[in-house]
Amino acid sequence: MDERRMVRVAAVQIAPVLDRAGGTLERVLNVIGEAGEKGVGLMVFPETFLPYYPYFSFIDPPYRMGAKHLALYDEAVVVPGPITQALAAAARTHAMVLVVGVNERDGGTLYNTQLIFDRDGTLALKRRKITPTYHERMIWGQGDGSGLRAVDTAVGRVGALACWEHYNPLARYALMADGEEIHASQFPGSMVGDIFSDQIEAAIRHHAAEGACFVVNATGWLSDEQRAAIAPDEAHRRAISGGCYTAIISPEGQHVVPPLTTGEGLLIADCDLALVTKRKRMMDSVGHYARPELLSLHLDDRPKPAIQRTCPAALHERETPHAIDAQHHDGHDDRQAAIARDPAG
Repeated sequence: MDERRMVRVAAVQIAPVLDRAGGTLERVLNVIGEAGEKGVGLMVFPETFLPYYPYFSFIDPPYRMGAKHLALYDEAVVVPGPITQALAAAARTHAMVLVVGVNERDGGTLYNTQLIFDRDGTLALKRRKITPTYHERMIWGQGDGSGLRAVDTAVGRVGALACWEHYNPLARYALMADGEEIHASQFPGSMVGDIFSDQIEAAIRHHAAEGACFVVNATGWLSDEQRAAIAPDEAHRRAISGGCYTAIISPEGQHVVPPLTTGEGLLIADCDLALVTKRKRMMDSVGHYARPELLSLHLDDRPKPAIQRTCPAALHERETPHAIDAQHHDGHDDRQAAIARDPAG
């Protein structure tokens, strides 16, 4: 076994702090320290865990959500900002790749955002959920295709999706075609009941086997006291119960360790990335098992800012057509490929 390809990963299932500003960040930093002492190299937290998932939006009608929605704005994460600086410092201190779900505030809009920090503290990826689900559309804006990619990190090539994005086969295919070796998946947890747990398991095990990658999945947990505070009505409280399924899955679609479905805890497993090649030798969905001349994905992965300036003097370097061309053009536009990325122009 090639020890250089061994990665110790962790999936977190803990409760957020709903009633104290900065409380969830404190919990996040503490558990990072705990995992660092155990030699963890990559750690995944649940969906929008900072400051907390907006469970209220699943319970309250829109006309009653205003104050709670505004409170979420007040505690939301600005990128870059003090919270991302704290996360970057923790990644550096513990030499750990971190995947953290946050409510990101950008101007007057909140986004369901996934942040990947490399172990040197560099923000390797900021991506936004492309389509918030059902009740979430009252809370978050839509992301664009710029985050549908995998990134090189100290532990391998990592990609990420949030919750029901795993039901979008083209979004998953974009990451598979970009060569992800470790897939970080995030769900809110403590919702809908056992049927949600079953669906999570089906989704992440299928992606692992189809993509020939490890999947590290994290779901959040709510205590009985927190559920009662969110939903005083017992009938509504059942809607924010169950639905937890924190797990680590191998490229063959098997559990590396038993999943965590109730309570708080930290799953840790050693993953041999040589299993990625072992699986792909048999079935490479974006290689020898693909038929790009028949079926292919066209992905527009250009950022979609609210304003696009045409005066070069007003552009920042990262917004210039030359810079975007350099970022997206791979010099092989005329080849058959499993995924075609749109260059800007």
